[in-house]
Amino acid sequence: MADMMLSLLLFTPLVGAILALFMAGEKSKYARWVALIFSVIPLAISLVVLTSYDMVAGGTQFLEQYTWIETAFLKMQYILGVDGLSLIMVFLTSILVFLVVLFSWEEKERPNFFFALILGMETGLLGVFMAADYFLFFIFWEVALIPMYFLINIWGGPRRHYAAIKFFIYTHVASLIMLIGIFAMAFGAASILGVSQLNFAFDTISGVGFSSTFQILVFGLLFFGFAVKMPMVPFHTWLPDAHVEAPTAGSVLLAGVMLKMGSYGLIRICLDALPDGAVAWQIPMIIIALVSIIYGALACIAQRDLKKMVAFSSINHMGMVLLGVATLSDVGIAAGAFLMFAHGLITAVLFMVCGITGHNLGTRQIPLLGGLAAKMPNYAAFMMFGFMASLGLPGLVGFVGEFTVLSSFYDWALAEGMVWLIILGLLSLLLTAGYYLWAMQRSIFGPLTDRIDTSKVNDVNIFEGISLAALCGLIALFGIFPALAWDLIFPVASDIAAVLVGVI
Repeated sequence: MADMMLSLLLFTPLVGAILALFMAGEKSKYARWVALIFSVIPLAISLVVLTSYDMVAGGTQFLEQYTWIETAFLKMQYILGVDGLSLIMVFLTSILVFLVVLFSWEEKERPNFFFALILGMETGLLGVFMAADYFLFFIFWEVALIPMYFLINIWGGPRRHYAAIKFFIYTHVASLIMLIGIFAMAFGAASILGVSQLNFAFDTISGVGFSSTFQILVFGLLFFGFAVKMPMVPFHTWLPDAHVEAPTAGSVLLAGVMLKMGSYGLIRICLDALPDGAVAWQIPMIIIALVSIIYGALACIAQRDLKKMVAFSSINHMGMVLLGVATLSDVGIAAGAFLMFAHGLITAVLFMVCGITGHNLGTRQIPLLGGLAAKMPNYAAFMMFGFMASLGLPGLVGFVGEFTVLSSFYDWALAEGMVWLIILGLLSLLLTAGYYLWAMQRSIFGPLTDRIDTSKVNDVNIFEGISLAALCGLIALFGIFPALAWDLIFPVASDIAAVLVGVI
């Protein structure tokens, strides 16, 4: 059973999705129980894998490798494996899916389809983080995107069809460009190795020794695909529309996990397999990261819709992730990966709060809110906690991620004689504090609003409260004990940085 632990983790949600899908009619009310059971099992397995991982040995463990297509021209393999970086993302995915199912417990509209899509998406996301074959990585990448399209298109807001199509076009064009890059690496590796059979396995392609020109070109293709998914300016315009129109469950998984597919791919594929390309693209990556950080923060200040503000904040924070990775240092890469994990936990709280706002109050317009702390104290407490974590309050997980990213960027800027660039990072922190404190002051403090009817407003219900409390607990836990995640991530970042040092 241990030899198939990752496959069991991967396909359990898919089994649950199929079962939920066929629970139509009167049986649809039981779909939530199926979703709960088949989200608890992957979470339990992920914890077993996490606690069983040998941190002393490090590297890829729990490896599974089977050949599923082999011809004279092509060899495609089913290869799964996890290292510290994979593990932390697998845990993030499994815990968020479980909490999303719990948060959405009272979903009434076609619950069997709704929960089937969530579980199907979990399979795709887990596959992305566990795949050790480039083509398998791409397959799971696509599997994860399709359920999100339907979640937005069916359960979304008034402009859901436009948002879903825009999401689909942007992400699938990016996927196509990424696929071209993957095939280019496979053909290039076959040529260098002197074989006619294409092999997409990570360990076959990584370290082959592509020419610098080849690496620079292919890195650009892959970086485009990953930058759209993160998303980075100027490829970001699909994100605010998708978030605003998506149901709360969709927004949580989109921001909490799906955006991390881009930054994970950048670390796992681009830096590891194309070190010359990473060095050549370093300055463009840093410029794009800084522009995204400042643009995202300024855009947040201009928003009137609470959910749209949180959506733009993801551009700001994912820009910070890219900034850490783009330093190409061990601390910077690890800091970027840690901030990926931190942002996944924090943004889940923020979008759940936004969902409660829209559902309970009938509006998310900040100018229409006010004084809600007196009427909804639990809601106000969770909002304050999420906002404080996102702006980097010491003691919470966001502070650790942002501080280490800026510290690594300062070291890079100092070495390059451009230490003044750190001002842009610090400006981002000031702007972030500004828009969160401004939104919080107008939403939950002051006199109770008379611009909307709050006479029958309810506070956070039990299912929402459990989900939010669990996330807040994790945010505090990893903020106080960051080594729980850092010790898993840093050895991976150190190995990648060692390859890059040889190039630099």
